[in-house]
Amino acid sequence: MIEIRKISPQDTYEIRKVELRRNIDLSSKFTGDFENSTIHLGLFTDDKLVSILSLVKVNNNEFTGSQYQLRGMATLSNYQGKGFGKDLVSKTVEILKGNNIDIVWCNARVIALDFYIKQGFNIIGKEFDIPQIGGHYVMFKYLK
Repeated sequence: MIEIRKISPQDTYEIRKVELRRNIDLSSKFTGDFENSTIHLGLFTDDKLVSILSLVKVNNNEFTGSQYQLRGMATLSNYQGKGFGKDLVSKTVEILKGNNIDIVWCNARVIALDFYIKQGFNIIGKEFDIPQIGGHYVMFKYLK
């Protein structure tokens, strides 16, 4: 059985560490993790947390209107390719639309561009580098 529900910031740390920070000397804790407006979602299969994402209320000057940044999205490698990321993004859109948010945006790794494009996100601007992690693009999706 698959279930998506809100989780604590601490619940995200292990998957962030394993999938996003493997062999990288960067913290699994993100700025904004403990803000009241931040939303952390976890996808569980058979009561095991296998996929995560965080939504942080951060404005990007490229966009107008109310916005959230999608951060720290990851799925355990043994569970990738099963549509769990797509399920989390769908739930994200549902939650943000329900809260009258205009746009969701993210700093997408180059290797994840196709995934985000399939979820209806668009690229804005040029590729940029995040030290120790690599190339990224700002991507966004209008919700209204």
